[in-house]
Amino acid sequence: MNAVDIIVKKRDGHALTPAEIEFFISGYSDETIPDYQAAALAMAIYFQGMDDDEATALTLAMLHSGHQLTPQDAFPPDTIVVDKHSTGGVGDKTTLVVAPIVASLGLPVGKLSGRGLGFSGGTLDKLESIDGMDIQVPAEQFTRQLQEIGLVIGGQTAELAPADGKLYALRDVTGTVPVLPLMASSIMSKKLAAGADAIVLDVKVGYGAFMQDLENASHLASLMVEIGKESQRAMSAVISDMNQPLGWAVGNALELREAIQTLRGAGPRDLVLLATTLAGEMLHLGGKVADPSEGRQLALSQLANGQAWQKFRQFVAAQGGDLKQVDQPDQLPIARIIEPVLAPAGGWIQEIRADEVGIAAVNLGGGRALKTDAIDPAVGVVLEVKVADRIESEEPIAWIHANDEKKLADARQRISAATKIASEPTEPIELIHEIIR
Repeated sequence: MNAVDIIVKKRDGHALTPAEIEFFISGYSDETIPDYQAAALAMAIYFQGMDDDEATALTLAMLHSGHQLTPQDAFPPDTIVVDKHSTGGVGDKTTLVVAPIVASLGLPVGKLSGRGLGFSGGTLDKLESIDGMDIQVPAEQFTRQLQEIGLVIGGQTAELAPADGKLYALRDVTGTVPVLPLMASSIMSKKLAAGADAIVLDVKVGYGAFMQDLENASHLASLMVEIGKESQRAMSAVISDMNQPLGWAVGNALELREAIQTLRGAGPRDLVLLATTLAGEMLHLGGKVADPSEGRQLALSQLANGQAWQKFRQFVAAQGGDLKQVDQPDQLPIARIIEPVLAPAGGWIQEIRADEVGIAAVNLGGGRALKTDAIDPAVGVVLEVKVADRIESEEPIAWIHANDEKKLADARQRISAATKIASEPTEPIELIHEIIR
C-alpha cells in the first residue's frame, strides 16, 4: 500500500477502503506522506467525492490520529458535556455568544475551534484579538478548566486530532474547502476528540457558506448527525441561512465587539435569534429543559440578566486574556482608516452577497491566502443594512475598516458590486431553514 496508489484510485473515482484511508491519514500525521500528496488526495476527493462510509472512515482515522479527551471523568456520572460547531460563515460569531450562555446554566461546554477558511472567519482568530488570549489548551488544562468554570475553547494541539489540524490548514490554501466529506470529517473528528456527550451543529447554506444549496446542506447535516450517533453522541443540526452576513460586523476584532454587545443584551436581532436557538438545542440535549423552545427562552434570560456575560469574562480570564479589553471593547485593535460605502441610489436592499463581503474582509488582511499569513485583527466591514431594508441615495451601506489605502479601494468596489438595490420592496431572508434532530 502506498500514497500514490491511493491518490490514483480516488482520482479515478473508486471508493477507498477504511484501511487505505487509515494508512494515508496515519502517514500524513507522522510526515511520511508530505503536504503535496495530501493536497493531491484532497483535490481528487474534491472532484470525485466520497460516499458516506468513506467519510465516516476518514472521520475515525483523523480522530484516532491523536489523543481523545474524556472530560466526563471530572464530573459526576450523570453530567452531560455539550459542544457546538458551525460549518463556517461570514460574520458568524455565534460560538462567542452560545458557549457562555449554555455554560452559565451549568452545562459544561468543551469546544475545539478552528481558524478562518477562505472567506469564512474562525473563532480562534477572533479570540486572539484579545491580548494574551491563549487558545492552545493542553488536554490537562482542557479538563481542569471545564471542571472549574464550565467553559473552554481551544484549537487543535499535537494531542487532539492532529491530522485534521494539518489537513484543515492545507485545504484553506489549495481550493479544497467546500467538499462535503472533508467538511464532515474535519468537523466531527474535532467534536469526537473533544469528548462531548452531545453536539449541536450549525450548518450554513447560501452564498457565504461552503454549501450553497439546501439539498447539500441537509446532506452534510444528516451525515454528521449519523457519524455522531454511530459514536454514541446525542446530535442536533440547525441549518441556517448565510446569503447575507450574520449580524453587522465582519472581521476579527469587529466581530468580537459585536459578540460582547450581544452578551451585554444589545446584540443584532439575527445573531440573537440564531445564538439562542442553538443554545436551546444544546440545553435540550444536555437535559436541562424538556424541549428546545424552553431552552431558547432560558438562553434569552441569561443574556438579559448578565449571567452569560459574566461567564464569558471568566472564560477569557482563565485563558489569559486581558479583561480590560473585554470590559472596554474600544481598547481592542482599531483600524487606522474607517470610511463608508455609499448607496448609489435609493430603494430597498435586494441582496448583500455574504461571500463577497467575506472576501473583502480577507483581502483587507482579516484572513489568509497562505498558511503562514498573519491576521490583522482590526480590519473588516461593518454593515448598516440588511436585505429588505429601505435605503436612501448616498446613505452608508457599510463602513470599511482598513489599514491600507489600496486595500480600502478594492474593498469598497467589491462591497458596492455585492449589494443590489431594488426599486420595489423585497422580502427579508429567513434565517433558520430546518432543524435535524
